[in-house]
Amino acid sequence: MTAEVKPNITLDVLDQIDIRVGTIESVEDVEKSNKLLKLTVNFEEFSRTILVGMKGEREDPTEIVGQQALFLVNLAPKKMAGEVSEGMLFDIGYQDGIIPVLAQPEKPVPNGTRVG
Repeated sequence: MTAEVKPNITLDVLDQIDIRVGTIESVEDVEKSNKLLKLTVNFEEFSRTILVGMKGEREDPTEIVGQQALFLVNLAPKKMAGEVSEGMLFDIGYQDGIIPVLAQPEKPVPNGTRVG
């Protein structure tokens, strides 16, 4: 079953969202959590620690090291399981109950490239 489309937003709301391409440099376990992994992501001019709830979704979560993906970089930092997340990974499928895959550019682009 397809989910309903969310309510319309205006372009000024969309313009507030900063989505960028980053390369995942490392994946580490968050020991105090059953779900969280800690990613270190390179955005060229800066790097971020981003916590993701993908523990157990992949046989080897380190398989995403070196891959580019889309990240929300202007989300307020949030402390979870004793760690601070400085953004959000975009993945595809979680909300629809399938094993998520990374939202990625079709070919390599410079880290820090903005979406939109």
